[in-house]
Amino acid sequence: MDLGLRDKVALVAAGSAGLGLAVATELAREGARVAICGRDATRLAAAADAIRDAGGQEVLAVAADVAQSVDAKRFVDEAASRFGRVDILVTNAGGPPSGEFLDLDEEAWRKGVDLTLLSAVNLCYAAVPHMRQAGGGRIIAITSVSVKQPLRNLTLSNSIRAAVVGLTKTLSIELAPHNILVNSVLPGWTRTQRVDELMAARTAKQGVAREQVEAGIVGDIPLKRMGEPEEFAAVVAFLASERASYVTGVAIPVDGGSIRTPF
Repeated sequence: MDLGLRDKVALVAAGSAGLGLAVATELAREGARVAICGRDATRLAAAADAIRDAGGQEVLAVAADVAQSVDAKRFVDEAASRFGRVDILVTNAGGPPSGEFLDLDEEAWRKGVDLTLLSAVNLCYAAVPHMRQAGGGRIIAITSVSVKQPLRNLTLSNSIRAAVVGLTKTLSIELAPHNILVNSVLPGWTRTQRVDELMAARTAKQGVAREQVEAGIVGDIPLKRMGEPEEFAAVVAFLASERASYVTGVAIPVDGGSIRTPF
């Protein structure tokens, strides 16, 4: 299936590792010109080389902290200047620290909001004018299944990621007249560095072997395995494509069936 992404301009935040890197790579393989950002310039440069090798397309890497509005605007504007337009924005950020409610202080909440919610807000403010000028676009927010089914020891993620879904649903209504489609994708347990860190935290908190922690997680997934980043990236690529031209305002889980609610 031709997704119609050739020569589209796609911006992927936190694109130097994990799900962001997988998404940027998939979009490049589909023919999109890709811009990625991240805070670690060295890792960002290596990721850009890997994406370029996989897709054969031009890749722009911008060192930026998109929790800061100035950096988010600079990332978007540099991409628009390099490629001439902005068609696709994938908002993404590293997950906030794990912890139960009473483990967290006010500063942790403030940092979590900046990292998870305001990064998406900042990127949308910067990208929407370019999309309106181009006659339309796609915004896809990477969030988590925790917005539908809260995960233990992830109070910040459970709370703040739900706000991102509220943002995307609202924007899907407000931006529809401009042909800008806005959706969220909710990864479940997927083999990334972030998941390795969460499993390590569970291992330390529960005082059990890592294998036991992973077995407990996988046992609750109907498909009886964790997802691979490439499987998640394929869903994002579809939503970014011309094939998803009548899909907006939805939050799609990519979780192997682990969410138990029917909607």
